[in-house]
Amino acid sequence: MSRIKGANVLVTGGANGIGKLMGESCLLEGAAHLVIWDINDANLKNTIVEFSKKGFKNVTPYLVDVSDIDDIEKTATKVLLDVGNIDILFNNAGIVAGSKRFWEHTRNDIEKTMAINSNGVMHVARVFLPDMLKQGHGHVVNIASIAGIITNVNMAVYVASKWACIGFSESLRLELEQEKGEFHVTTVTPSYIDTGMFKGVSAPLLFPLVKPAEMVKQIIDGVKKDKVFVRAPDMVNVVPFLKGVLPTRAFDFVANILGVTKSMDTFKGRPKEEMMPEKSIKKVK
Repeated sequence: MSRIKGANVLVTGGANGIGKLMGESCLLEGAAHLVIWDINDANLKNTIVEFSKKGFKNVTPYLVDVSDIDDIEKTATKVLLDVGNIDILFNNAGIVAGSKRFWEHTRNDIEKTMAINSNGVMHVARVFLPDMLKQGHGHVVNIASIAGIITNVNMAVYVASKWACIGFSESLRLELEQEKGEFHVTTVTPSYIDTGMFKGVSAPLLFPLVKPAEMVKQIIDGVKKDKVFVRAPDMVNVVPFLKGVLPTRAFDFVANILGVTKSMDTFKGRPKEEMMPEKSIKKVK
């Protein structure tokens, strides 16, 4: 089982939402060091102040754009020099490019969503895995979504990014399980989480909004138990089975009855400037 106590933990998108809660939970579990990556300078600084007031001193923040491969590689080098090897990596950073038909998306919508939700997940894992392999242990946690299992209206780009994330995560798990050592990959596939990222969505029947604290509790528990998947709410566990046994049109009908296909009709989300602010520095002092 993976031990959070004494581990060096890195969380991308760790200065807001469940990323911030996961980081704090790891500190409460006794993590040796918490590394926070985030694109929002103000959120990073506020998080460090908040954690410091709670007595957490072993936290190092970096301003990083995980859609920028050069930024990932340069900052990873700094982390390895400043902190050392990462034992547990939470690939949490993600965006939603609004609720719209696929053909209404801009080039930037598509490029940015795939760069952060899919490519960024792979590149962040890539830069830290070699040292995990050398030390003989490591745990990668990829925050995906039920959108990587079930398609939805007005979410084509987001859905594509999460399907890619799940496929990568599962392949990585199989590869690492063939290596000598203690390596684990946990894929997290929640329905809508009650945070600013999905503000305004209409939760489908039987799939209530997941409270952030409860989601984080399940994720941390899943890491400690080396779970392959962490799914919430419970009904998410039924989705792969239903997709496997029902004809496509029948599954579409069920999803429509439950309100899945209309769940993004009232979506508002975070303000654009809060979601993708301009960076000013690479590391917050």
